[in-house]
Amino acid sequence: MEYCASSTKLFSSSSVPVRNLQGIPPLKNGLSKRSLHAGLSSLPLANPFLQLDNTIHTGVSLRDSSWCTSRTYKGQIYAATSKQGWDFGRFLKTLFFFNKPPSPLEFIQSLAEKLTGQSASEPVKKMESSGVVLVTGATGGVGRRVVGILQKKGFRVRALVRNEEKARRMLGPDIELVIADVTKDTSLTPEYFSGVKKVISVVSVIIGPKEGDTPDRAKYSQGIRFFEPEIKGDPPEMVDYIGMRNLINAVKWSVGVRNGKLLFGFEGDSYRELPWGALDDVVMGGVSESAFLIDPIGGENGGPTGIFRGIVSTANNGGFTSIRTRNFSVPEDLSAYDGLELHLKGDGRRYKLILRTSSDWDTVGYTASFDTSEGQWQTIRVSFSSLRPIFRARTVSDAPPFDPSNIVSLQLMFSKFEYDGKLNPSFVEGPFQLPVSSIRTYIQDPVTPRFVHVSSAGVTRPDRPGLDLSKQPPAVRLNKELGSILTYKLKGEDLLRDSGIPYTIVRPCALTEEPAGADIIFDQGDNIMGKISREEVACICVAALDSPQACDKTFEVKSVIPFSETFTVDPENPPPEKDYDVCFRTLKDGITGKEMLERSPVPV
Repeated sequence: MEYCASSTKLFSSSSVPVRNLQGIPPLKNGLSKRSLHAGLSSLPLANPFLQLDNTIHTGVSLRDSSWCTSRTYKGQIYAATSKQGWDFGRFLKTLFFFNKPPSPLEFIQSLAEKLTGQSASEPVKKMESSGVVLVTGATGGVGRRVVGILQKKGFRVRALVRNEEKARRMLGPDIELVIADVTKDTSLTPEYFSGVKKVISVVSVIIGPKEGDTPDRAKYSQGIRFFEPEIKGDPPEMVDYIGMRNLINAVKWSVGVRNGKLLFGFEGDSYRELPWGALDDVVMGGVSESAFLIDPIGGENGGPTGIFRGIVSTANNGGFTSIRTRNFSVPEDLSAYDGLELHLKGDGRRYKLILRTSSDWDTVGYTASFDTSEGQWQTIRVSFSSLRPIFRARTVSDAPPFDPSNIVSLQLMFSKFEYDGKLNPSFVEGPFQLPVSSIRTYIQDPVTPRFVHVSSAGVTRPDRPGLDLSKQPPAVRLNKELGSILTYKLKGEDLLRDSGIPYTIVRPCALTEEPAGADIIFDQGDNIMGKISREEVACICVAALDSPQACDKTFEVKSVIPFSETFTVDPENPPPEKDYDVCFRTLKDGITGKEMLERSPVPV
């Protein structure tokens, strides 16, 4: 004997709260099917269209029945031997909860196609993805070289500049431009960053000689001879600190953060809700029912968690329950990530995660099945590349590739059906519950930098105790006279390190117009002095984009050529191309040079 379910009753209210935190008795771990079913009859459901007078009407009875016995299906699944009452009111309420319902013709066609044979499995198309590399400061000495190298390597480049005429003249008529100013957050409109997956930031204040320079900035470009400098234009605080903050905020969710984006659930003090609603086999004449609610103490450590729970029945040729979100008002762009990560407490059954990229009611769902371990909290990762285009339990061979930049809704399902005629090997008829505490995105290891920033050697030295400033480069000696330029560069670095974006921070020594190709030295701790060519720095930035070894590293770089010598390249015998990964592999995490400052009472 086992509990069995018939139809539920229609609730008269049209309001649909997303969560139900009030008046929910604590949910117990290790519930039996009998106690779980009894608990369902006493708990308010999260979706009022499945309630009547704050109770769920399941038509519970204790009786012998060949169809209601809880059993695991390893082979053929048999439908109910007798028809159960179908709740047409709940069917209509379900349709109207999820946008507009399909037309009668579409619905009849859907039912007819469900009764036809299943098609054979088709190979799943590989997900295609492409992204834009955004270059800020693209008209500067390093920036324009970065643009050129990226273009030669076949990257799609977008340059953020303030002066369109100057940019066209320097970068060519075909370069993709956005006209904005990082010091003005209102100019950084979201559409400018659509499709941006990597950033190389070379924005910096403009420094020039007090006595003037040539039109082509010959004095500034020489990089190795001292001149009395001054700031031209916006001060360092606006460019290197506030500008960095504005840029990070503008690109953060486009390029992605290392710990992912929370889509639903509870993490620490954070909670993000989604408009879940039940979508069960009532839409095809079945009697299964489910709900989604919030248990304030049912989480892994006694905190809150969401719970997908219900009773599944194969009566009336049914056999699935699910919860689905309403269509998001703005589609989620998750193209910076590799998949979704669900933290849940398993029950030993197989479930489905379904993502949709169309706002239509009845459309292809990009689907993956996942197995759970009974009684254990676990993290399930579903990669976007594993999603299959499924329509009514059949693979759609000509469906477009999954587009993670346009996710419209999410769905969790427990079903006797797999795909293309196959059945769920762990399907069990009767009550179930699946606590889900969070759904978030993830970045698959190995992680490569998403934001490469060019700063400067010397940023930690102006206030370093015991340092002989007379032996330091001009920028260190004149830090205060130049608007605390290095101090604000360091503050800008800190913003990037704290942002969660996978990064690389390059600190070049004195920049020159010499060609790339000289032997170079990477160092950490902000101690070295010397010179380095702008072309070499540009090459390092582009190489870092694809190097896991460079991720979340801060380092200084200089050439081995002394100031007293000029490095040249024989065009007939150019130096071999460098493998910068050899240098990146020597770098360590967490070394910035601030370690010396933290021993000092002098604030940065």
